[in-house]
Amino acid sequence: MNRAPRKYANYIPIRELEGVEQQLSPFQVYAELRENTPVRYDEHRECWDIFRYEDVQYVLKNPKLFSSARDRANTSMLTTDPPKHKQLRDLVNQAFTPKAIEALAPRIQEIADELLTPRLSQGQMNLVDDLATPLPVIVIAELLGVPAKDRQKFKIWSDALVKGARDDSDEAFQELMEEKKRNQQELAIYFTAIMEERRQESQDDLISLLLAAEIEGKKLSEEELVGFCILLLAAGNETTTNLITNAVRILAEQPELQQRLREHPEHVASAVEETLRYYPPIVAIGRVAKETVELNGQTIQEGTQVISWVGSANRDSEVFGDAEQFIEDRKPNRHMGFGFGIHFCLGAPLARLEARVVLHTMLQQMQDIKLVPGTTLQPIQSAFVFGVKEYPILFEHVKQS
Repeated sequence: MNRAPRKYANYIPIRELEGVEQQLSPFQVYAELRENTPVRYDEHRECWDIFRYEDVQYVLKNPKLFSSARDRANTSMLTTDPPKHKQLRDLVNQAFTPKAIEALAPRIQEIADELLTPRLSQGQMNLVDDLATPLPVIVIAELLGVPAKDRQKFKIWSDALVKGARDDSDEAFQELMEEKKRNQQELAIYFTAIMEERRQESQDDLISLLLAAEIEGKKLSEEELVGFCILLLAAGNETTTNLITNAVRILAEQPELQQRLREHPEHVASAVEETLRYYPPIVAIGRVAKETVELNGQTIQEGTQVISWVGSANRDSEVFGDAEQFIEDRKPNRHMGFGFGIHFCLGAPLARLEARVVLHTMLQQMQDIKLVPGTTLQPIQSAFVFGVKEYPILFEHVKQS
């Protein structure tokens, strides 16, 4: 148990979730693990898995005990600890305020309408390709200041950054790491070129704002700026795509919910929160124990990887009444769909806004949303992402008077 942790624990699923059906609906497996082995060591993956809400929250809120750091070369906010993390986050917050995000609502509505309008008369669409993927890519690209012609490249890079290994072999892991490294190098070159252009001529975009941002006389280094742009691309796009797709999947699986939300549009925002609990886009978050720690009767050795299963924590009946039910106006809703603690998702306001706009728009213009009969869903191949590759839907177009 004192061996160095297997580096790809984050990239392969726990053995109970290796089947397609389990990956499409892992929540019964989570319930059994939460009940029987809430904190357990996986000999094969050489890491600890944490399943109960209280324990997951403890890991995520204690960066002094459980580190986010992966390697010294990576300066992304996701992989730094305090005090460096706070410095990075404070700098970025200057350019990423909730007020600034809320001001994007009209443009997000325009993009949603542009993507949806051509599909409405057809009565069907591929939700992932036609709406859930392009919308956040366009928003992030415009926010950063990236040309429209590069959006498809962004999608390819985004997919590669969150991709999982094809299996748990050393060869598959090396192949994955080489692909991720190649994509990060391409992104670094790409963003560095844009930054050079903005230094020559500033524009009204996030990269220009980040280049100018200062705290205590310090600016972000070029490496830190690139790291943030890559983080925003990967975390923002993939998370929001899956949040939108998972929300519509719930609507299709529970048709009566569609009508309730049409009758009570004020519940759409809380329905987005419940989606983050019920079908969270991210189900697992990795940390490394900085010292030997006792947790729920188990001794976690210093240097060992710890995987916090937020997808399980979000269904913990000790915290959530009727935890297996989707309750669109659930209050309170202390889900950890965007993480918890100092690494709580910086892009949460943007993801929430995009999902809210999309759901409002779809519910206004569509009735009887359902999965195309006979569709075989394929889960995204990633141990920490929960979503499907495609989600084709049928619907009746509601013409606006």
